[in-house]
Amino acid sequence: MEAFDISMPLRPGMIIYPGDAPLRIERSHSIARGDAYNLTWLQLGAHAGTHVDAPLHFIEGAADVTALPLGTLIGAAHVIDATAVTTDIDAAILQRLDIPPFARRLLFKTSNSLLWDRPDFSTDFIGITADAARLLVSKGMELVGMDYLSIAPNSDPASTHRVFLEAGVVVLEGIDLRHVHPGEYELVCLPLRVPGSDGAPARAVLLRR
Repeated sequence: MEAFDISMPLRPGMIIYPGDAPLRIERSHSIARGDAYNLTWLQLGAHAGTHVDAPLHFIEGAADVTALPLGTLIGAAHVIDATAVTTDIDAAILQRLDIPPFARRLLFKTSNSLLWDRPDFSTDFIGITADAARLLVSKGMELVGMDYLSIAPNSDPASTHRVFLEAGVVVLEGIDLRHVHPGEYELVCLPLRVPGSDGAPARAVLLRR
């Protein structure tokens, strides 16, 4: 079995979405400094790196990240080749992509994957428009992932999120698909269990037999 870690490493100086808290990692206790053990202190936002959005992220009073069903976060997933797309993915573009009719979990591999090589946040990333999100909802999608820090276009961050989250679709953002070929995999995505949080960092892995 092949395993592909599609999570971004959490490290100081990593790319974060504008407005998010910067990530800090400090060694509070160190054997090298004479302590009996090493102990690391972390400070990060709930949407740092690879993460999952809960309905609460855009819907006041909605479910938090602990309510997301594990059965949705684990299962067959398709990596969709959208690397030739040069604009935001709208409904018309979506219909031209090779999406299996039985798919319930989609991970979009776009030119965004190349943006991880840049040192700073890029506003020219490709997102999924609200009309494309509605089309995916109508097809019974349960989870949709994007290879940058937002699934929505930079010009309209709210609409796409609301369409997905109001429909109960799990949003997975910040995945790294640079070394993953399009096709079918088994997804294992486990966000941190943080009661009351609108999202959580996740370790996301694709398995292929």
